[in-house]
Amino acid sequence: MSQSVSNVLKFIVFIGLGFGILYLVYRSQQAAYLADCGLRGVAEKDCSLIDKVWRDFQGANFFWLFMTLVAFCISNLSRALRWNMLLRTLGKQPRLINAFLTINLGYLANLGFPRLGELVRPAAMARYEDIKVERVIGTVVVGRTVDVVMLLSLTGLALLLASDRLLAWLAENASVSDKLAGLEWWLGSVVVLGIGALALAWFQRGRIRATRVGGKLMSIVAGFAEGLRTIATVRRPWLFVLHSLNIWLMYFCMTLCVFLSYAPTAELGPQAALVTFVSGGWGIVVPSPGGMGSYHYLAQAALGLYGVPGEDAFSWANISFFSINIGCNVLIGLLALLLLPRINRSYHPA
Repeated sequence: MSQSVSNVLKFIVFIGLGFGILYLVYRSQQAAYLADCGLRGVAEKDCSLIDKVWRDFQGANFFWLFMTLVAFCISNLSRALRWNMLLRTLGKQPRLINAFLTINLGYLANLGFPRLGELVRPAAMARYEDIKVERVIGTVVVGRTVDVVMLLSLTGLALLLASDRLLAWLAENASVSDKLAGLEWWLGSVVVLGIGALALAWFQRGRIRATRVGGKLMSIVAGFAEGLRTIATVRRPWLFVLHSLNIWLMYFCMTLCVFLSYAPTAELGPQAALVTFVSGGWGIVVPSPGGMGSYHYLAQAALGLYGVPGEDAFSWANISFFSINIGCNVLIGLLALLLLPRINRSYHPA
């Protein structure tokens, strides 16, 4: 019961975090929108940002929004193929359909509880393919590690391409650096404490292993380690790299398609799409459902670098967020939830 209460409280906190950030973004943009309406002589009662977002969504080009769904499916197909390459190094022959559907099931779970999908996906795959869940989690860690490298690489590229715009923004907002200066001490403290905790655990590993909980943790760590070693033994590593590149290429294409679907961003081009994609991608890293709020804030900030007004940027962020989460994560995730038990009813893994 206590664990259930803890999970409910965590869910409420994460949902509250997402809605809280989204509300703050909305409130600031509503105030700016009202001021702009006043300059244009529009009555306040006829100046609702929510109504504008709804009108913008209705006026979007739904062909490009559908292409967002296509790019999403292609990226997940590459992710499933890449994952199966890792799982085959464990001596298994998993079905592609199971890998594809469990990935989508994980995305659906993330909307309900941040990062829950990182447990649901390997747990479902372990169940249907009869693999120890610790070993499957190890392969998921490998995939996520590669994803982090890709995101960092794209971040570097985006910073390089948008350096002139970023420098101009920093010049206009010089006080921001002063506000963030205090974070360096906190970051350094966290790193030192983390290294100290890991060192202490290493020197006391014998005692930890002797306990029941410690033995279980060591078993999980061993499973992780085995999963991590799979990247060194995967067949055709060039294909593994190709799928990793294609996953992130398709993610970028999703952002570009949403750009093309919305008139104020349709002419901005690939560079603006890349910068917005990377900025919004870091927003999704924040532990809120699907990056709610944080995605809006960072995507809107990136669009501001390219001269998109705040209210239009807010509309774009909502079109992107809800198209991807409802049209992709929810729709395909629910199909995965329905299909996985049916297609595995009589399936016996080799």
